[in-house]
Amino acid sequence: MAATTLRTTDFLDALAADVEQAREVANRRFRSLTDDQLNRGPGPGKWSVGQCLEHLNIVGGLYLPVISRKIKAARERGSSPADTVAHGYFGRKMTDAMRVPASEKTMKTPQQYAPSGSRLPRTVVEVFSRQLDELSNLIEQARRVNANAIRIPNPIIPLLLPRLTDALELLVEHMKRHIGQAERVLDSREL
Repeated sequence: MAATTLRTTDFLDALAADVEQAREVANRRFRSLTDDQLNRGPGPGKWSVGQCLEHLNIVGGLYLPVISRKIKAARERGSSPADTVAHGYFGRKMTDAMRVPASEKTMKTPQQYAPSGSRLPRTVVEVFSRQLDELSNLIEQARRVNANAIRIPNPIIPLLLPRLTDALELLVEHMKRHIGQAERVLDSREL
């Protein structure tokens, strides 16, 4: 079955909307948490809200600066936007895997991307908020270049170079997965 053609503007609009939804959830549910609420996990070996956010901060800290440099270099080369989005085979597979609900398929986090501890400072929420700002900005910048032609090194498998379209979508889906996880931690405590 052939993949549907998606206009680049529609694709980036959807990603931007997902980031705004994440910002709304973070402001409404995470910003007002006490230290204890932020760090209380649902059980042994299960991440707290703070650990979910720190994991997202670690991954964002690896991807976002690289994406920023790659977009800047493309703009300096005179790149212009493509009308439609193209996805690579591996980028699509990684994103599709991230969309599988955690209840159906858990994923093992490589140690270097795992949260550093079980007692995290409240600044983890602020760092996450700043990364949402940066991701929103990068999505806006991606509108001015050919995001299909820019390759972003994967921090886990460096030889894998997904397109910027795939990297942005993967980051957003990854964020949605862990925000959902953090919300389930909060919801389980409210019962």
